[in-house]
Amino acid sequence: MLIKRSDGQAARQRLASTYQGLSSGGLDRRSFLRQAGIGGAGLAALGTLGASRAEASGAATGVLDHARPVARVKNVCTHCSVGCSVIAEVQDGVWVGQEPAWESPINRGTHCAKGASVRELVHGDRRLKYPMKLVGGQWRRITWDTALDEIAAKLTEIRGRTGPDSVFWLGSAKFTNEAAYLYRKLAAFWGTNTVDHQARICHSTTVAGVANTWGYGAQTNSYNDIRNARTMIIMGGNPAEAHPVSLQHVLSGKEINRANLIVIDPRFTRTAAHATEYVRLRPGTDIPLIWGMLWHIFQNGWEDKEFIRQRVYGMEEIRAEVAKWTPEEVERVTGVPGEQLKRVAQMFATQKPATLIWCMGATQKTVGTANVRAYSILLLATGNVGSTGTGANIFRGHCNVQGATDLGLDVTTTPGYYGLDENAWRHWARVWGVEYDWLLSRFGSKQLMETPGIPTTRWFDAVLMPGEREKTDRDGQAYVAQPHSLKAMMVFGHGGNTVTRMPEMVKGLEKLELLVVADPHPTTFSQISNRRDGTYLLPICTSFEMDGSRTVSNRSLQWGAKVVEPIFESRNDYDVLHALTKRLGFADRMFAGIEVKDGKVVAESILREMNRGLWSIGYTGQSPERLKLHMQHQDKFDLVTLRARDDAPAEIRGDYYGLPWPCWGTPEQRHPGTHILYNTNLHVKDGGGTFRARFGVERNGQTLLAEGSYSKGSEIQDGYPEFTVAVLKRLGWFEELTAAEKASLEKHFGANIDRASWATDLSGGIIRVAMEHGCVPYGNAKARAVAWNLPDPVPVHREPIYTARPDLIAKYPTLPDRRGFRMPHLGQSVQVRSNTVAKDFPIILTSGRLVEYEGGGEETRSNKWLAELQQDMFVEINPADAAERKIRDGAWVWVTGPESGAKTRVKALVTERVAKGVAFMPFHFGGWFQGEDRRKHYPAGTDPIVLGESVNTVTTYGYDPVTFMQETKVTLCQIRSA
Repeated sequence: MLIKRSDGQAARQRLASTYQGLSSGGLDRRSFLRQAGIGGAGLAALGTLGASRAEASGAATGVLDHARPVARVKNVCTHCSVGCSVIAEVQDGVWVGQEPAWESPINRGTHCAKGASVRELVHGDRRLKYPMKLVGGQWRRITWDTALDEIAAKLTEIRGRTGPDSVFWLGSAKFTNEAAYLYRKLAAFWGTNTVDHQARICHSTTVAGVANTWGYGAQTNSYNDIRNARTMIIMGGNPAEAHPVSLQHVLSGKEINRANLIVIDPRFTRTAAHATEYVRLRPGTDIPLIWGMLWHIFQNGWEDKEFIRQRVYGMEEIRAEVAKWTPEEVERVTGVPGEQLKRVAQMFATQKPATLIWCMGATQKTVGTANVRAYSILLLATGNVGSTGTGANIFRGHCNVQGATDLGLDVTTTPGYYGLDENAWRHWARVWGVEYDWLLSRFGSKQLMETPGIPTTRWFDAVLMPGEREKTDRDGQAYVAQPHSLKAMMVFGHGGNTVTRMPEMVKGLEKLELLVVADPHPTTFSQISNRRDGTYLLPICTSFEMDGSRTVSNRSLQWGAKVVEPIFESRNDYDVLHALTKRLGFADRMFAGIEVKDGKVVAESILREMNRGLWSIGYTGQSPERLKLHMQHQDKFDLVTLRARDDAPAEIRGDYYGLPWPCWGTPEQRHPGTHILYNTNLHVKDGGGTFRARFGVERNGQTLLAEGSYSKGSEIQDGYPEFTVAVLKRLGWFEELTAAEKASLEKHFGANIDRASWATDLSGGIIRVAMEHGCVPYGNAKARAVAWNLPDPVPVHREPIYTARPDLIAKYPTLPDRRGFRMPHLGQSVQVRSNTVAKDFPIILTSGRLVEYEGGGEETRSNKWLAELQQDMFVEINPADAAERKIRDGAWVWVTGPESGAKTRVKALVTERVAKGVAFMPFHFGGWFQGEDRRKHYPAGTDPIVLGESVNTVTTYGYDPVTFMQETKVTLCQIRSA
């Protein structure tokens, strides 16, 4: 076991003392287990649950009576992005039993510890039960009507005084697709682009990196397709703990294909324990390692020359940068021996197909986008994109972080990655049935309407800094580029312990005029600051208590059916947003195209509106009816190809499971979805594709379009631009549009009809005609090894803001100070401190996941089954570092950071899993702050069972310049005995 857990006396005393402080009354361990209806052995076994049945009777659930009918309802696990199906057994409206879906091609009858315990989330007695308001530092129960009336009145008052951009709308990767779409639509109708969610702090750099390489910001293949790989690299990820069920696909590929499994990580993780080759690198040196691999690949001619010639732009500039990274320099910077790296490079380039898997270890850095670009370039150089067993297999964190991102919960775009320019807003005005001028009138100005908002990583800075009309120093840069600073924050389904620099975050919380937390649990936001008034808690139900779809990492959509009615006084997101917008005065416009019955929003109607507008990423073919059929007939889909077999019902035969986007055209056209992006071996009607033409057709005299490469059946047997009406006319295909399709184009574009594109044609006619000729609607281009619109067009190594190697700063400095996302963005001015800081804070601190908990941890640390498995927040420290500090295993220590006097009090776990000079802390804990137990600040009965310090109390300044992703995976700290 990687984390020590004992059933001995010490563990019993520890858990008993934990429960003694709970606001709902103390319990000893024996009483707790008896009340929960399970034994200690059963709890410990949760970590290894496979295809067994997960069922228990809790205090609120009763016992399954086999004499009465039981309904079996299928939904999707609400934790990570693997998308495991959960079958709930419901009797008399009560969820009484649970089992994993054997027929699901994703989890195949298995659950991890978190998935096995999701029933407890719905029956959990530590849920927020009714709306509450903070008055004079005390929590008071109020009604829903009172809460929504007061919140709407305060929002309206703030808007009138300081404008719509003074409110931050923080959404959720836990939303269903439909709720995510509604939330982004609400922000648009409110008049701001300051709307964000967890992707900002987990994979915004992935989206930016891969989208700027080959077109779409998403996983190219799937968990299932990894079974086809002969070489797998997992870099910056620990799926054995973060996505346990995904590992069955990885390990099956390893065993069946005798595949190489290479794990590259600063820490010897549970995933590394399965590796055929483990590579330990210094944190923050991803790019030197990738360029070190390419150095060997280019030196030995292992690159895929024909793939590069046909489908890649700018590889010669990559060669020039890679030439600098000799084995000696790579080892000096990364610590990885040259011979080991040569061996890894040869395997990846020659033992194909090969895939590269990454997670937040790659993305949460000041060079996160550049890291992702380097990974993508390695795939391009070796020809490992666009076919089975290859690709960028990006394991997302939360259950719908992919879908929420797709649907525009992002400060840089409208739904579907349409962007923020006038064309994007006019498109969505047409979809929503509102006038563009009315939408424009909702914003502070046209400039603000077309400017990215304030991201979740920096919201508290935007509270503490003045706006343009508030600043006193007209020549200064420390201000927010909008009229006023943030005054209010609406938080739906987002933890408060997930951002870096938490001491500064607490100051921002205390300055807000209004804070609304809408969640099944109160979250860290409710207790970490010394706010005394102006905070509201709204009990939102879980996704098991509502209908809706979610999108897993491989872009497949799954429909979850409501298991039970919302418990206590909780309500679903749809109905709360409808009730709020009624009070804000625009519900009639916002829900004009969405069905509302007796005040209840119909989830299926939201998805149908999404289908009408999301042409850009192919979210148009996945109707509610098609998704429900897939869930009903999961057993008819092939485990590896994800394709419905010949014995499947005719309505789904040939479909890929979940209709992974792009699923082109209308639902009636029955596109099967796209299992593998950019796969030229298939017809576009069969899920084939090319690299997307989104960056023009020529640059510096060189073509950006593919040369001699095209998808199967294409009548244009070369590269071509994205399709517009003008392109159809030049090809002589315009007359193939139906009369209705032409009428729709003329209605919406008038004299500008030639400019109508495949992505803005609401009739779908341009896409239909392009596919009839075997062409991909978005064009056929080369992927970009050089992305000229990014700060570093060719990725270069830049030392972390806080580095333990200040000797490398002169050669590999971070970027200069600049502005972005309406904020000042510091770089070199902070990094220069490393020259002095590293002496006092010599240990590199990194963070990551545990198998027992998820995200900010409020849900899972409130789960009785999971709380037993990991009771203490801890720091992993190497034995040599521990010996130097006289720290014993299990002792209390202070971990301190170089900013704001930040400190955390945690347990020491002395282990060689981390190298000397490196420490690791998990990021799921909250409820303590700088040594203070904050349990009493939760509303009575809602405090999580397990509390602990947040690692982000001591994480530091540092942001990716493209996305403002925070740097959590490499900073500095000191560790001393407490």
